[in-house]
Amino acid sequence: MRQKELWNADVARRYDTPGTGMFAPGVLGPTVERLARLAGGGAALEFAIGTGRVAVPLAGRGVRVTGIELSRPMVEQLRTKADESTIPVVIGDMATTVVPGEYGLVYLVYNTISNLLDQADQVECFRNAARHLGPGGRFVVELWVPELRKLPPGQTATVWRTEPGYIGLDTYDILRQHVVSHHFRFDDGTERAELFRSPHRYIWPAELDLMARLAGFELESRHADWDGAEFTADSPSHVSVYRLPSDS
Repeated sequence: MRQKELWNADVARRYDTPGTGMFAPGVLGPTVERLARLAGGGAALEFAIGTGRVAVPLAGRGVRVTGIELSRPMVEQLRTKADESTIPVVIGDMATTVVPGEYGLVYLVYNTISNLLDQADQVECFRNAARHLGPGGRFVVELWVPELRKLPPGQTATVWRTEPGYIGLDTYDILRQHVVSHHFRFDDGTERAELFRSPHRYIWPAELDLMARLAGFELESRHADWDGAEFTADSPSHVSVYRLPSDS
């Protein structure tokens, strides 16, 4: 499953779920609020901007947002909400693509760094973020914590959500540090289900911190969510803020 082929026109059309899921006000609101504060009136660059779930409301807060996105269909969906002059987007890989300008904030939300399927590319993603930032600039990464503690010997899958019409589960390849997320959607009373799968390389927080150090960053803060809850051993995800040194 190549990422460029995975995020196709059909997926882009179905990606936005206004008011629910990742678009729910309780999820999206704190994300935009925190990023707006971190931008501090400067320009922001979103890696894997997608359909503009975060970029559009962030731009609505007065932040100048530019994006990098691998999938043209996702950008076409974004263009139904914001034009190129409002949110410029460069088509390319977030690990290597360079866009003009210097930014005070680069951000990467909703586990998207794990779409890079090997460690070297994930390290390059940090280096690319540093490449776009000025002194004291920040790189924000939202990422889930692998649920390996839920895997007894011999089991390779965890179910992470069940609700009417939906089942979400992950299958793990521990040797390669890979996971495939399976999203099953179905209607009650029918025998058919729709399946969407996406491959990822999971990253432990400590490994993420080392990637940051290799690119010249220091960890500034880590919280369990966008509201600033304490990150603990039981937190299922984290929002980590990395910062480049300021000019002395």
